[in-house]
Amino acid sequence: MKKVLAIVLALVMVFGLAACGNGGGNTTPQNNTADDKPLAGTYKIKVWAAENNQDLTKKQIDDFNKTNDMGIVIEATVEPVSEADAGTNMITDIEAGPDIYWFAQDQFARLVNAGALDKLGTGASKTVAEANDPGVVAAGSINGQLWAYPATSDNGYFMYYDKSVVPEADVKSLEKIIADCEAAKKYFAFEAQTSAWYLASWFFGTGCKSEWEMDNDGKYTGVKDDFNSANGLIAAKGMYKLVSSPFHLSSSKGAEFESGAAVVVTGMWDYDVVQKILGDNMGVAELPSFEVDGKQYHLGSFNGCKLVGVKPQTDPKKGAALHQLAQYLTDYDRQMERFNTLSWGPANLKAQSDDKVKANPGLATLFAQNAYSQPQGQIHGSWWDIGKVIADDVKASGGTEEGLKKALQNYQDKIDALFAMSEEEKNAWTVIGAVAGSNWDKDFEMKKEGENVWKSVDKFDLKAGDEFKCRQGKNWDVSIGNGGDNYKVEADGTYTIVLTLSGDSGTITLEK
Repeated sequence: MKKVLAIVLALVMVFGLAACGNGGGNTTPQNNTADDKPLAGTYKIKVWAAENNQDLTKKQIDDFNKTNDMGIVIEATVEPVSEADAGTNMITDIEAGPDIYWFAQDQFARLVNAGALDKLGTGASKTVAEANDPGVVAAGSINGQLWAYPATSDNGYFMYYDKSVVPEADVKSLEKIIADCEAAKKYFAFEAQTSAWYLASWFFGTGCKSEWEMDNDGKYTGVKDDFNSANGLIAAKGMYKLVSSPFHLSSSKGAEFESGAAVVVTGMWDYDVVQKILGDNMGVAELPSFEVDGKQYHLGSFNGCKLVGVKPQTDPKKGAALHQLAQYLTDYDRQMERFNTLSWGPANLKAQSDDKVKANPGLATLFAQNAYSQPQGQIHGSWWDIGKVIADDVKASGGTEEGLKKALQNYQDKIDALFAMSEEEKNAWTVIGAVAGSNWDKDFEMKKEGENVWKSVDKFDLKAGDEFKCRQGKNWDVSIGNGGDNYKVEADGTYTIVLTLSGDSGTITLEK
């Protein structure tokens, strides 16, 4: 990107960065005395990118070095860290984390709260926002201010189906698809009972909302949620049709086509997997509609994305150079290059209208489904646990109106309890995982001992291979395991779980 952002230049000039500075230890300024090139210098940085994006990211950084006219030279170490893991790994140790990193939008709020994102300047925020999909821009913004760069708009879901089982004429009707699967004794895989992300489809389809509100510092202040409503009851009635079927499978893995599935609701990340399994029998379609009381409701979805973040820097000159690189990595040409190389769906509006992008069957279907989707903005970490049990309660209701209303009220009670938590509860740590007969659906109390140590109140009979994490405030905004992974038990035994905190990270040990 040859255009120097006005806001960045203003920052540069304020700090007098046209002259040699005393930057951080990993910055070595060179040739930075020219007034017209205040960012000139060599910068050693660390970047996290998914493994399949690692080589392309290296190439694009090399291209930036060759084409920028600001005298910026980037010497980058690019490490393979997936977008799904980047947020957790980053907040575990921000200082040791990367200077630039890719992450999934659901990690945005906790990264802002942890101080792991350097927001764009006002001018840059406006320029980038105008060039990209509004839903992606919203996912990386707080009150209209961008804190991260839009990179993709393909983290949503749609329906893959086996054309030898489900005729094309049936794909618009949930009821017909269920009947086709039951007749063929094939599974309809839709992760409704184990994921609030997918379960929300029914509620969005009837016009329900669940919009979380934040202040300018990224703290949650409330939620506008009407799942427990007349429209929510319609959604629950539609959901019951699928979850009560003996051939419903709560999964979103494309590989389920190898295990007896005829339909799988998943995303672009499984396109190649499904195509390899089904070959010419692969069909792709928007999510279907369901019928309640003679009226059709098109299933909705979340519209997610990938973002690129810049870590705050002590050296403002380096920070300005990093923002130049981040904007370059997410501009039109680089997004198109990732589409052509990796089949990633662009966030850039011009790229989305490209004929090659529109001709991709999976992306074309995803973008069509987006007409019924809601952008995945910032969502409180507890909501994922609260929401995912709705389908279990709906299934257990037997389909009665009384039982369905009870399921929705149970959900509402948990939402209300979240905002009724005391400061002590918000700061307390708990254990959650596959322990004590639970399956990541129950928090076990811990008590504080000393300044930085928390111990589980209960002793647990654990088996080798059992996994768990400790989390704060009964939500996933702050959690600790083994790095970004779950803590995995090495040997059978009865243990007290001990968490020792150190700054923004912590260590788990087992005490017999």
